[in-house]
Amino acid sequence: MLDKIKDLLEEVKNLTAASAEEAEQLRIKYISKKGIIPQLFNEFKNVPNDQKKAVGQAINELKNAAQESITQLKEQFEQSGLTSGATDLTLPGSAMPLGSRHPLSIVRNQIVEIFDRIGFSVAEGPEIEDDWHVFEALNFPPEHPARDMQDTFFINQDPDILLRTHTSSVQIRTMEHQKPPIRAIFPGRVFRNEAISARAHCIFHQVEGLYIDKDVSFADLRQTLLYFAKEMFGQDTEIRLRPSYFPFTEPSAEMDISCTLCGGEGCNICKHTGWVEILGCGMVDPAVLTNCDIDPDEYTGFAFGMGIERIAMLKYQINDIRLFFENDVRFLEQFRAES
Repeated sequence: MLDKIKDLLEEVKNLTAASAEEAEQLRIKYISKKGIIPQLFNEFKNVPNDQKKAVGQAINELKNAAQESITQLKEQFEQSGLTSGATDLTLPGSAMPLGSRHPLSIVRNQIVEIFDRIGFSVAEGPEIEDDWHVFEALNFPPEHPARDMQDTFFINQDPDILLRTHTSSVQIRTMEHQKPPIRAIFPGRVFRNEAISARAHCIFHQVEGLYIDKDVSFADLRQTLLYFAKEMFGQDTEIRLRPSYFPFTEPSAEMDISCTLCGGEGCNICKHTGWVEILGCGMVDPAVLTNCDIDPDEYTGFAFGMGIERIAMLKYQINDIRLFFENDVRFLEQFRAES
């Protein structure tokens, strides 16, 4: 046994390791509870009495030599910063991965910034509204289909409490609490009871605008929207206004822009017309002003509204509105440079 211990002693004095993990494996091999040296202590009881002193001293010497060699190896790797989990404070830091703004947030902020340059402030309101602010004050007749449960989400089937279907409700709240001149935009989330598809969703975002003052004309509306279109889509963008109908504006119009993809030549995006509809607008109906205690004989105004998803889809050539709500990182990372 003494010869075996002598060989092991020579072995542990010359231990080497290429990494902290290898040093740990040597510790397990030699001095762990089931290692070689503890096994020698277990065999010590079988040593003849006349040899116990010499064998005991040899085993202790072997144990101390093994512990010293393994400790030196571990200290060597600790000093060089190579131990598992060790931190070398001299190394350059790892850059934290940066996220990106959601494309709807990017477009919303761009719209707000454009209108801020021409004096429009921002106002917001509640998403859970009453019938007065969403429909009645906006001149919706009682039989209008928007009041039907197939088009609107009502709360607990209460016909007076609902999720707003447009941010026009914030226009009413603003006119109720602020006297003209009023120049504001109203961004926010709205809800409509629609089937979800590539072109429609039950949740979407709007930005509406309102300008009320003395002698406001349709020409002011057109020039404001032309300025917006050129700032958002490029200076070569043209607009056209087509007659339409909304309960809260008279006259009313739909606004198209020249297709940004084909330059007005005609493509699949614009259905080969060269034009793409982006918003509705018109002069505020005198009845709406009266409902908000604003004298229609003294003041006039215009209003407009657009879907943020619609603008984002045109700006970034996105063909499925559902992508905005799926939180797919592969989709969102494409907008990192825009943030």
